[in-house]
Amino acid sequence: MAEAHEILIRKLREHSRLVREDLAEIYTLNPSSRELEPNEDLIRQGDDPSVSALVMSGMVARYHLLPNGRRQYLSFHMAGDMPDSQALFIDKMDHAVCAIGPALIASLPHKELIAAFNRRPSIAFAIWRETLIDAAIFREAITNNSARSLLERMAHLFCELFYRARASGLTKSNTCHAPFSLGQLGEALGMSIASVNRTLQDLRGSRAADFQKGEIVVRSWRRLAEVGQFNPGYLHLKKPL
Repeated sequence: MAEAHEILIRKLREHSRLVREDLAEIYTLNPSSRELEPNEDLIRQGDDPSVSALVMSGMVARYHLLPNGRRQYLSFHMAGDMPDSQALFIDKMDHAVCAIGPALIASLPHKELIAAFNRRPSIAFAIWRETLIDAAIFREAITNNSARSLLERMAHLFCELFYRARASGLTKSNTCHAPFSLGQLGEALGMSIASVNRTLQDLRGSRAADFQKGEIVVRSWRRLAEVGQFNPGYLHLKKPL
């Protein structure tokens, strides 16, 4: 799966420097592929996985499953992301990962990754940096859902997803793929369906952005960033867009 190697290299280069020897080491990895159906779990809470996933296409999400069956979505992940790389460093997963729409995943064996880390510590640093950026996204999500208005938090999430997609070359003009439902959007932002619909109407009315048919459509990036109080510094890209 040469494409998996290229996607991983492209992603890590967004925030880390990789030299020729690092690239050669990454190409020794032997990933296997897996197709996920919409809402299919890749990992469940309590699992002790022996592989780490690389998103090849589509979108997956981290979530906590509550005792009443409800979900709190913690973050969304697109092509190039490694949504469960923490499993390399902890014994059991304290959250689950599922597909949001159809997704293609490459699985990278932990034994191979650890051997690569021993031979090329710079790869370990790059993947560890990826987990630190994930943690920064979690922190921002806490602030977003607890300290911003409904309109601000929706605008901020749309800004983040569009900015990350653009950095990874996944946008088309002023749109990016976001195949979550209105219910899942509400579960990510701590909103009821009624609040999601009202907030979307307000966002459309601001002429900053829209969300339709699984696509975030940015009408005015400047206005959307202002509404969402978005500062991309927490994403720690080497070359901010």
